Amino acid sequence: MALLLCITQWEVEPWLERLRRLAPERDIRAWPDVGNPADITYAAVWKQPPGLLASLPNLKGIISLGAGVDHVLSDPTLPNVPLGRVVDDNLTTRMSEWVVMHALIHLRNQNDYYLLQRQKLWREVMPSPAAHELRVGVMGLGVLGVDAIGKLKTMGFDVAGWSRTPKQIEGVKTYAGGELDAFLGRTDLLVSLLPLTPETRGILNRSLFEKLAHDGVLGAPILMNAGRGGLQVEADIISALDEGVLRAATLDVFETEPLPVDNPLWEHPRVTITPHNSAISDEDAVGRFVLRQIERHERGLPFDAPVDAARHY
Repeated sequence: MALLLCITQWEVEPWLERLRRLAPERDIRAWPDVGNPADITYAAVWKQPPGLLASLPNLKGIISLGAGVDHVLSDPTLPNVPLGRVVDDNLTTRMSEWVVMHALIHLRNQNDYYLLQRQKLWREVMPSPAAHELRVGVMGLGVLGVDAIGKLKTMGFDVAGWSRTPKQIEGVKTYAGGELDAFLGRTDLLVSLLPLTPETRGILNRSLFEKLAHDGVLGAPILMNAGRGGLQVEADIISALDEGVLRAATLDVFETEPLPVDNPLWEHPRVTITPHNSAISDEDAVGRFVLRQIERHERGLPFDAPVDAARHY
């Protein structure tokens, strides 16, 4: 009974060392050194090679090493075993920090002040509204979205949320399903924390941007995406910025990662880029979470954060 650690795009050795330190009694292996595939009963993965998991005949469960699972479900040969994802308080808090920080940067025109500082210009940038005047809309009301909404409210923003299915959050107006247009129409700053599913792929496009509020205190709406890169159509973001449909965009995720050096988003004056680090995880905490999921499953209990493969979250 072995745990296989399969990571691409990250360094695997620190994760392997960490898991072996946390569970020295377990047989923990790192792809591609699988050994006998029949020994593997659990796999902890990030962007595993297609077909790998199907080659493990005794696999009992899969755990994504991140909050998202689209990288797992993109494998057409995925075996029919329980799938879980990481839900960690530190990860959730870090995401909310990123959301609140960049919402405040946009509220206070801080990017413009950075430019003025480099030019040594002492000048006030207008408008400079109060937080309660800015209507923030959060798309995606899972653990991350709900926490972000709570912290945005603490800062005084006028916050609402939208999700595929109805959700209730005390003191917050929520929209669901077919109410998307109404939600967009009251939103000055859109925060996307959606999972990537067949229904949400490419949802952040020109048509959606045009439905955002254009009568707000900042003159034009703002996009912030820390969900998944596949949610956004980057050519539409650029054209919307150039034509004034969007005022600005802050992006943590991209269609291709790392973001290619020739991508025009890098040099666009109204775009802020962060390198998919909005929800930095405490790696020890993630390791403990993974091992706890295996222990639960071995006792006949479900994963703490099970994924419905049909819904992609």
